[in-house]
Amino acid sequence: MPEEIKDLIEKINQEGIRAAEAKAKAIEDEARQRSDAILSRARAEADAMISAANERIRREDERERALLAQAGRDLLLSLREEINAMLRHLVVRDIRQGLTPDALFRLLSEIIRNYNAKERSDIIVSLNKKDLELMEQHYMDKLRQEAARGITLQPGEEIQGGFTISFDNGKSCYDFTDKALAEYIITYLKPKLKKILEEAVEE
Repeated sequence: MPEEIKDLIEKINQEGIRAAEAKAKAIEDEARQRSDAILSRARAEADAMISAANERIRREDERERALLAQAGRDLLLSLREEINAMLRHLVVRDIRQGLTPDALFRLLSEIIRNYNAKERSDIIVSLNKKDLELMEQHYMDKLRQEAARGITLQPGEEIQGGFTISFDNGKSCYDFTDKALAEYIITYLKPKLKKILEEAVEE
């Protein structure tokens, strides 16, 4: 009898150990599954955060590049405007210096001599007040001889240098003012200036 009790106790112990081991394994498996799920979620969240961060960085980079490109374009436009304004100022200044009364007379004489018109209306020349007085004092007789018809000098309030000339009693006129001549010259120079600027940017 005591032997049977001993076997029974041994059997109960073995079954208890097996049950405990099975339960421990189940707990371990569940813990591993939970751990794997947590790690998987953590990796997914980390990947999502990294992807979002990379997307933000990419957008910021694109925005900065666009802003830099726009700033570069604005700078070039501003620089071009400043250079054109400086060029216009220099050209107008040099033209005004070059348009002395003697130069004005020679230019007017050349234009009058070479203008072929059927209409014999008076010629009207508009100049600034100072040049007009000098032309009247020193060159008017010569101009009348060149014109071989009536010629009138009149003040042009907005003219600072050069002149306008009309061969049809003021219905139309040719503009040889300092500003008009400067525009002709600048129009000629602009392509060359543009090429110089482009070459400077490429270097």
